[in-house]
Amino acid sequence: MSDSGSDEDITAEDGGSTESVRKGCDALVSTQRSKLQQRRAKLNQQINRELRLRSGAENLYRASSNPKVKETVALELSFVNSNLQLLKEELEELNSSMNVYQTESETVSVPMIPLGLKETKEIDMSVPLQDFISEHYSEDASLYLNEIRDFMELRQAMRTPSRNEAGQELLMDYYNQLYFLDQRFFSPHRSLGVHFHWYDSLTGVPSVQRALAFEKGSVLFNIGALYTQIGARQDRSTLTGIQNAIDAFQRAAGTESSGSVFYFVQVQECVCEKVILDMQDNNLNVLLQAAQEAARVSDVYSLVLQAMSVPLLKDYVPFSWISMVQVKTHHFRALAHYYTAVALCDCPGELLNISVRPEKLNLHDPEDKRRLGKAHLRKAIIRHEEALRLHSVCKMLRKMDILQEVLSHAHACSLEKYSEIDQEDDFCEVAEAPEIQSHTQQKPDIKTPDFSGVRVTDIFQRLGPLSVFAARNRWVRRHACLVRGEAGLGLTLRGDSPVLVAGVLPGGCAAEAGLREGDYIVAVNGADCRWAEHAEVVHALKSCTERGLELDVITLQSHEVQSTTLKAILSIFRLFFLHHQITNFQIVVSQTNIVLLTNHTSI
Repeated sequence: MSDSGSDEDITAEDGGSTESVRKGCDALVSTQRSKLQQRRAKLNQQINRELRLRSGAENLYRASSNPKVKETVALELSFVNSNLQLLKEELEELNSSMNVYQTESETVSVPMIPLGLKETKEIDMSVPLQDFISEHYSEDASLYLNEIRDFMELRQAMRTPSRNEAGQELLMDYYNQLYFLDQRFFSPHRSLGVHFHWYDSLTGVPSVQRALAFEKGSVLFNIGALYTQIGARQDRSTLTGIQNAIDAFQRAAGTESSGSVFYFVQVQECVCEKVILDMQDNNLNVLLQAAQEAARVSDVYSLVLQAMSVPLLKDYVPFSWISMVQVKTHHFRALAHYYTAVALCDCPGELLNISVRPEKLNLHDPEDKRRLGKAHLRKAIIRHEEALRLHSVCKMLRKMDILQEVLSHAHACSLEKYSEIDQEDDFCEVAEAPEIQSHTQQKPDIKTPDFSGVRVTDIFQRLGPLSVFAARNRWVRRHACLVRGEAGLGLTLRGDSPVLVAGVLPGGCAAEAGLREGDYIVAVNGADCRWAEHAEVVHALKSCTERGLELDVITLQSHEVQSTTLKAILSIFRLFFLHHQITNFQIVVSQTNIVLLTNHTSI
């Protein structure tokens, strides 16, 4: 679920084993966004049902040889396709309800195009996770019910993020937890059996996959989409609001490279708005910069329109989006001509690098400058009128009063300026206004969301250090009774969390107890020490009395394979040296690796 509830994030301390679980918005809160979301979720279910009906009817049509049955099924297919088309059109109308995501500021500004979030079905992973803990980790799964509950609550909250930074932190929190979940439970040797259901944010078509990468990609898409919503809601009547919008759209581009042009053009639009906001009365340089920035926005929107027209995309892009892009292409091109005309008519000085110079005009002559400005205003008015026409064609855009107000105001400004400089006795040849050369002072940049800034703790950390206790590792757990002898325990320890048996003295107490080099000590006298530091384990072992110690150790199967391989390599080297009568040699190698032993203790 998405886009529902209030914009306030709710947090509450949880009694789980890790940390407070973030809470999402209340999907039942009666707000415009929640009503929109509830309707969208219902439409997704209806579309899914119609798709199943169509698939069944198509299979029956292909399998049947009875003409009457084929005729009946064809009629049913026609009905299903018609109903499906109506549902998709209704969903498109909901998805293009851009008013829901716009700023609540009273200042009039051009609406932005935000993306809606993907929706996902609620899933219950408790049974698969418990089964994996029992089978793979050989643990009592009932001891981890709190962790499983915390993770499921986090996923449930992730479905309804608030439209602010707290919502982003919630999505990033869950995204970061998926890394730990992948390492803990998604083994290359077996499937967890969990199906992730997600709905396309534009078409509502469902997708189901067992791969966790699908879940990660969908969450990443929602992070980018939420950034576009945050950017759209900024009050762009202030420099701070514009800069926040720029930052949000650039971060949206950092989550999905394939849609970066779509995000970049809105960044470019914000840059143009910033120049216009800084504009002083009749400042030549600022007017020319505004004209070039507006031309740049128009050019990029034209590229976006071309991308939307590609056959693979045009069937998925809402008509209102295409209409909005067309409107903005003409609107900003009109603004480019308008600001150029104002600079020509109201500002002293020569215009450089703003447009191609007409051959018959002398821009040092005020009358020629006025004639050229008038020509630019004519082009501006034509573009404004085309933007208004396109706006009136699209039903969804007609509902956006703020867009109508922006377009009408810009059109009125151009008409007023044209009337101001128009002269009734002007019988000179009409000048042809050249196109404005686009240029920008601030190119958009990709900003990758700072996932590291959202600190998370592995919910299932009690399973043990991830370097050992991961889904990809296999191990054998053994119980050993260790009794101290006269020469000590006869083993060398290395490392922390968990402590590794780096060496075993042949014939010593550790060897007699069955300890082997490469074993990890996970419990001493029943006390878990998977996360214990080196000194703690050494102290526990040194407290060994005549009664001995009860140890739980594990041996990674990969270590056993590696040990066998190293022994084979040693044999080859020894045979080689002996064959060449080289007797003065010594090979020192660990059974598990060729390493320099550090932080080791012999007991």
